[in-house]
Amino acid sequence: MTRPWWKQKALQDMSRAEWESLCDHCAKCCLNKLEDEEDGTVYYTDVACDLLEAGTCRCSDYANREVRVPDCLRLTPENLDQLYWMPPGCAYRLLQEGRDLPPWHHLVSGSVSTIHEQGESVAGRFVYSHEVAEEDWQERIVEWPLKTPD
Repeated sequence: MTRPWWKQKALQDMSRAEWESLCDHCAKCCLNKLEDEEDGTVYYTDVACDLLEAGTCRCSDYANREVRVPDCLRLTPENLDQLYWMPPGCAYRLLQEGRDLPPWHHLVSGSVSTIHEQGESVAGRFVYSHEVAEEDWQERIVEWPLKTPD
């Protein structure tokens, strides 16, 4: 049996299309985070970017997101090591750590809806940033995005 393509290539050797296809659209990276200035701890909130599409957990303006949302980061093989705050179930992080993609990942399950059906995405679990004053984000800290995949 042949190994899947994502197990045959290093992240830095993937084409842009292959790299982009790894995203499972959990949208946990689209949640606003707070960082403790003293110890660097990053806390996830349930406050999401206003460009996040609720039903699909995809960006409504992916091509222009970095212009429209200056804090949005483009994830690349070169900066993945620096983004220590990526959620534990992120496909990029899992592969970088030498781990397998979870059964609900679309490349494994064959369906982009599996992640939502399994409750592994932010679907139905967030509010938009325009709905919550930034000074109130601390009250919206959540731990579920940091759950380790089964």
